[in-house]
Amino acid sequence: MRVEPVTIEGRTLRLEPLSMSHAEGLWRVAEPVIFKYTTVVLEDTTLEAFRAYVQRNLDMPGRVPFTMILKETGQPIGTSSYFDIRPEHRGLEIGYTWIARPYQGTQVNPECKYLMLRHAFETLGAIRVQLKTDRRNLQSQRAMEKLGAIREGTLRKQIILPDGTFRDSVMFSITDEEWPQVKASLEARLGYVP
Repeated sequence: MRVEPVTIEGRTLRLEPLSMSHAEGLWRVAEPVIFKYTTVVLEDTTLEAFRAYVQRNLDMPGRVPFTMILKETGQPIGTSSYFDIRPEHRGLEIGYTWIARPYQGTQVNPECKYLMLRHAFETLGAIRVQLKTDRRNLQSQRAMEKLGAIREGTLRKQIILPDGTFRDSVMFSITDEEWPQVKASLEARLGYVP
């Protein structure tokens, strides 16, 4: 399983490999409240600080980050990544996802996850894709359940947040055996014709 940057096209989204050329467009839609449950602190909301944030994302080893581009306008509206890539076990994680507030609760997240899951299972040959979120982030947990991911449990004190507090992470996964049903459900939800 070899995971490399690639562009993935959907109906309303295009997932492009994250690059510095996306920084300004993402900065325009990145409100600090979006990062409430993440390991990122956006206290400095200047463009230069956001460029540094994008560069840190690009410099993280073992991570393949994508920019979500709204095809109709060409506007970057968020990011998501493959990481914790385990080729020897044919597994990876999808995360570091954030979406501009006007697009939360729309078809953006399900389409993004559909495209990334389809690529992981059908192109990369993954047998397991995992997702996790902060125990306090109930919106994200509901979204993962609605995708069809199976809740596996909680990793206690899994991450130390920038403010020194501990994050408990709730783990979800989808396996290759579950993918056909998850795919069919997502395609129906998105109005995709198989």
